[in-house]
Amino acid sequence: MMKFTCDKQSLYDAVAHVSKGIAQRSTIAALEGIKVRLSPDNLELTGYDLEFGIQKNLEVETEDSGEFVLNARLLSEAVRRFSGQQVSIEIDDSLNVSMYCEATEFHISGMSAEEYPALPDMNMNEGLHIEQSVLKSMITQTSYAASLNEAKPVLTGELFEVKGDQLSVVAIDGYRLAIRNEAVTAREEMQFVVPKRTVTEVANMLKDEAEQPCVISVSRSHILFEFEGYIVFSRLLEGEFHNYRSSIPAAFETEVVVKASDLTRCLERCALLINSKFNAPIRCQFSGGTMNVRCKTGIGEINDTIPVQISGPDVRIGLNNRFLLEAIRATDCDQVKIQMTGGNRVVKMVPMQGDSFIFLLMPIQIKQ
Repeated sequence: MMKFTCDKQSLYDAVAHVSKGIAQRSTIAALEGIKVRLSPDNLELTGYDLEFGIQKNLEVETEDSGEFVLNARLLSEAVRRFSGQQVSIEIDDSLNVSMYCEATEFHISGMSAEEYPALPDMNMNEGLHIEQSVLKSMITQTSYAASLNEAKPVLTGELFEVKGDQLSVVAIDGYRLAIRNEAVTAREEMQFVVPKRTVTEVANMLKDEAEQPCVISVSRSHILFEFEGYIVFSRLLEGEFHNYRSSIPAAFETEVVVKASDLTRCLERCALLINSKFNAPIRCQFSGGTMNVRCKTGIGEINDTIPVQISGPDVRIGLNNRFLLEAIRATDCDQVKIQMTGGNRVVKMVPMQGDSFIFLLMPIQIKQ
């Protein structure tokens, strides 16, 4: 018999996050549940699908030790619906699980943890300490540009590159490129590619107001993100990432300063006319202190104009509306600079000061 007592909300939050790591369908039944490992005063929860996993340690009241597997959905939904503040859970020798919370008594069956696969080696050298809010913004400002094409799996992830005192997070899909730079203190230079699923889940869990940093540790084949008592671990992607630095234009002829909110609302209006069946580029004309945007599809037509500041020659260019909208949303700025050289060269988007991000977008050929 094993027994432990813990705070209901803490248990629910942990189960909700750890559940994101479990396998949806697996030939190993145990992987479809959460592995629970009990030791004096500690509860360890693990969700793992052989590629990606999340682990959380909770303080609980117990003197017992042992491990078993529970159905993640049942555990989560039951704890969420309990009305009390404290949950007591008992597990007998036949792995029958009894949960008690105020007047509620809930019974489910557990599974043996014997079939649960061994986790990857997590004894790695600490590589990088970074503020949670900074890492969260680096991921959210770049992940939109990661490739969805499995033909080159390495591009479906994000490149983490440490050179000198700078960390760069990079995503590219052949049509657009997103780079986010931040100053860090690192013991050595590093370069590795993390699956998009992993970084997206990490970003969802990181807290903007957190005082403790996220610790990133890397081995030849795996990565760990440690924060708030969680360990998110994942296999790294193999292969040669694109030499992204060679894609960044060294110069430009026309520079446009635009309010991000103005451009966002304009592109959202254009999006009303575009879908998978009716698709067309937007035609952008930069001249005379305005950006004129036109789009015509089988649904309808739009002609829109917003104020901008222009330096250099006028430009007429065709762009993918969704790609430009995702990039401008990711800037997280009041104003941005859009730099171009004619209507057939790559478009570059940067902040008003510095180079914290660089977004590139390939143009679409349009008939003049």
